[in-house]
Amino acid sequence: MAGKTPDHNKLDQIVAEARNNREQREQGYREKALKMYPWICGRCRREFTRANVHELTVHHKNHDHDYNPPNGSNWELLCLYCHDNEHSRYLDSDGCGESSSGSAKESSHNPFAALKSLMEKED
Repeated sequence: MAGKTPDHNKLDQIVAEARNNREQREQGYREKALKMYPWICGRCRREFTRANVHELTVHHKNHDHDYNPPNGSNWELLCLYCHDNEHSRYLDSDGCGESSSGSAKESSHNPFAALKSLMEKED
């Protein structure tokens, strides 16, 4: 593609189509999930009404937005804040595939390392 000018109209069309497909897919499983489950955040237990249900999101437990079984087994309702937190935790644990080991990084800090010596001084 070196030396060729990208067709911006075609790129805009592709992006618009992808967004539209995503929105349609989300509407389908969101509506089903809201009918299937009580309007309560699965983490913080905040309750929602028609006035604020737009703040309640559908989280995919396995992080695959294309896996939407009709029984809802891959969904849980989370408020915006808990949903953001869940995705941050997933990214922090290198769940997005950035880590070569594929596991969460372990902390080397031990807050209780000197506890035994401190307790012995008090005796």
